[in-house]
This record gives sequence, C-alpha cells and structure tokens, in this order.
Amino acid sequence: MSTSKTIKSALISVFHKDGLAPIVQKLNELDVTIYSTGGTEKFIKELGINVVPVDEVTSYPSILGGRVKTLHPKVFGGILNRQDNESDIAELAEYNIPQIDLVIVDLYPFEKTVASGAPEQDIVEKIDIGGISLIRASAKNFKDTFTVSSMDQYDDFLEILSENKGATTIEQRKKFAAKSFNISSHYDTAIFNYFNNNEEPALKISETKAQVLRYGENPHQKGYFFGDLEEIFDKLHGKELSYNNLLDVDAAVNLMAEFKGEAPTFAILKHNNACGFAQRESISQAYSDALAGDPVSAFGGILIANTEIDAATAEKIHTLFCEVVIAPSYSDEALSILKGKKNRIILIQKEVALPQTTIRTCLNGNLVQDKDNITDTLEHLTYATNNKPTESELEDLLFASKLCKNTKSNTIILVKNKQLLAGGTGQTSRVDALNQAIEKATSFKFDLKGCVMASDAFFPFPDCVEIADKAGIKSVIQPGGSIKDQLSIDYCNENGLSMVMTGTRHFKH
Repeated sequence: MSTSKTIKSALISVFHKDGLAPIVQKLNELDVTIYSTGGTEKFIKELGINVVPVDEVTSYPSILGGRVKTLHPKVFGGILNRQDNESDIAELAEYNIPQIDLVIVDLYPFEKTVASGAPEQDIVEKIDIGGISLIRASAKNFKDTFTVSSMDQYDDFLEILSENKGATTIEQRKKFAAKSFNISSHYDTAIFNYFNNNEEPALKISETKAQVLRYGENPHQKGYFFGDLEEIFDKLHGKELSYNNLLDVDAAVNLMAEFKGEAPTFAILKHNNACGFAQRESISQAYSDALAGDPVSAFGGILIANTEIDAATAEKIHTLFCEVVIAPSYSDEALSILKGKKNRIILIQKEVALPQTTIRTCLNGNLVQDKDNITDTLEHLTYATNNKPTESELEDLLFASKLCKNTKSNTIILVKNKQLLAGGTGQTSRVDALNQAIEKATSFKFDLKGCVMASDAFFPFPDCVEIADKAGIKSVIQPGGSIKDQLSIDYCNENGLSMVMTGTRHFKH
C-alpha cells in the first residue's frame, strides 16, 4: 500500500481555537468529513461548516461534566486501525466504526493553571485525559493517521493541506507524531513534578523551548540552551548570548542574589568567578572599585549591578570591552551610552525565583542536589580566638564569605572595606589559593594590612593563617570542622589574629 495518504475524515477537539478556522475551511473545501465535540463543534458550526457530533458516532453523550467525551471504542478504533490489516478493516465494518485519518487535538493548559496560583481543584481539572489519549493513539498509528497536537503546528499543517490537496506522506506523519510525543511527555512530566514536589527521588526534566547557540564551549562543539530566557531577562541590545556567556551570566546572577537589597554593589566576572567586586555609596564608585580589583581580567567580562546603572557608571563601563551588562534597570542616558557598542549585550534582570536544585551530567548519569541556600550571617558565627574581630572586620568577613561561596574551590578571598582585593580560585591546595590571592593583590598595588580572609573549607594545618599573618591579614572566616582546628586557633591567639567559624562549608566544584 502506498505510504501517501489522503485525508478523508478528521476528528477535531481543541481547547485553543485561535488559528483553527483556516484549517477547518480548507478541510471543508477538500470534502473532509469532520467529527467534533463541545465547544469545538459549536465553533465549526458557527463557521457555517457541517460537522458530525462525536456522540452521534458513539451513541453516548458527553458525561461527568465533560470529563468523558471521546473515550469510546468507536473513536479509538477509527484512529488506531491499521488500514493494511484485513482483520482491522473487517472489524470497522462489523462494528460500524468510521475511519479517522486526521486528529487535531490540543491539551488543557495545565502548566499555565499551576503558574496562575489556582487552587488544586482547578489544577486537577486541567489534567487532560481524552486529549492526551487521542494524541498518543493517533501518533502511535502515524502510518495511517496524521496528528496535529498544538496550535503551534497549525501553519505548517495548513501548508501541507494546501500544497498536496489533503494528501500526506509517511515522513510528514512521522515528523508530526514525534512532535506529539514530545508534547505528551512534557505534559506528563509537568503533572508528575507538580504532584511529586521533590518527595520521590526521581529526575524528570522536560524543556520544549530550545535556543540554538552559535556553538558550545568551543567552536567545534554544538550548543543549545533549553529554557526561557525571556522569563528572567529583557534583552535590550547586542548579539545573541553564547554558551560561555550563559554560564557566566548564571554565575553572576547567583552571586549578586547574595547582595539583593543591599547598598550599591557591582561585580565583574570571568570564567564564572568574580575578578572584581565592591560595595559603595554609589553604583559608579562601586564599579570603579570593582574594576580596580583586576582591570586585566575585566577585559571581555560579565558585569552585573544590584541597582540601576546611571549615566556616570555607563560612561565608565563604555571605555571597557565587556560581553554582557546586567542590571535591574538603566537610566535612559545610560542605556543610550551602553548601546554605543553594537555587540554589547544589555540585559534587565527581572524578579524571578531561581531553581532550588542543581543538575549536572556525571559519567553515565546525573548528579542532583539542593542549591546552597545558606548565606553566612552574624548568627552563624562562632568566635574561635581570644582576639575578636572589630565591627568593620565582621562586615568584611561576611562580605568575603558570600564571595567565597560563589567562587570555584579551592578558594581564598581577600577583602578590605567591602572591596575584593583578590581571590585564589580553583586551586588544588588551599596554600596555593592563598599565595595566588596574595600575589595577585600585591601586583595591583593593594595594601593587605588590615584586610580579611575567607576560605571555603577548614584549615587542617596552621600554614595558611601563618602566611596570612605575614601578609598583614588580621581576621579570618572559615567553616571549621578539622580535627586539627586548634593548631590554627593557637597560631592566631599567639599572633594577634581573630578567627570566626561558620559551621558551614561552601565547596563549589
């Protein structure tokens, strides 16, 4: 039998009617028999087109408040029969089952209902039963049946109808079937995740919005972003975000979330780590002091502010080559200045809740964990040494701890007067991280006397506090927890350093 099929009958039952009229009119023009139910039946009749109610086929009315309309052997037999199977065709004739060549169905808006904050009863009623069954049945029988399962497919389907006068190829039917299973699996995932609420250890991820990136981490790698960037950002200007841009933007957003609602704060990131960071009375001064932390690494970096960027700040930024600028808002003049570079990406960050789990591929599976949502505060601190930090040192210690939490391990962060002087990032030993930070800070002419140090893990030996002491560092924040904590505490007590412990480790691999 030929793989080309001409549509002679169709079942149409949709929630969204937008864009449906041209398809119905084209089917009518092609003398296709149309079966329908409820609101869709009424819609088709109002177009002046003949339609056969499904209950005339099934001899059963819509029951249970519309919960059961199409769940009937005469409907599913018409969809699932194999047209090259003599037994199937004989049973259609025996039981007076009409052949159905086309199914146009969409699903109740479950995700939108959940997002609206509707009560559970309303959400449950938006779990589609008949629609999902019709989609699965027709997609399964793609050899003989064409499936349109979303209004997003209407234009493509209408083009097929018009060009081929109602005939479809096996390739077209299989392609639309694949889309249908994509829609149905996504729908089921959304329902499971709503009910599960992370109680059962199961990883079900479904994203239907894919953005093709120029390439992945390197030009020889393909790259995609699955998600909705428009939900979190308004993109005002510039080229498309790349794979590496997105990783840096993610790091920037998570870092700045630690400083939400605080005084004007500015960060410059490179390779997911802050290379410049400062908090000041004005965003302009915060940018200047952040840039001073490492003006070399800032080249080509990702910039983020926790408050509106004004013209004065924009003038300074404009002299730097940077990939992305992120802020909650911009003054009109600032925006005009920043748009002076055609490729510079300018984003407004919206108030959107970030995911509370992190997922990454690992070996032949995935690692899933809760997001590190603990931010060290005064209440978390244990004063380990006889010498106590001053009030200003405490502020710097907590400031440094937030930076440390968002920097690749092993890391040491040096801070003075709420300015990042330097960080040792991603080192294989804590001593290397500290030496890297000290060397970097001194290369940019920072005076380390009186600065504070944060570590993402405990000190099993006193070597780090000894190196810090000789560099002029006077106060340390670390999680504690080593069986040899006392060695570092003793050194601090003997040499006038203060040390506080948080009790929480912030590794970031």
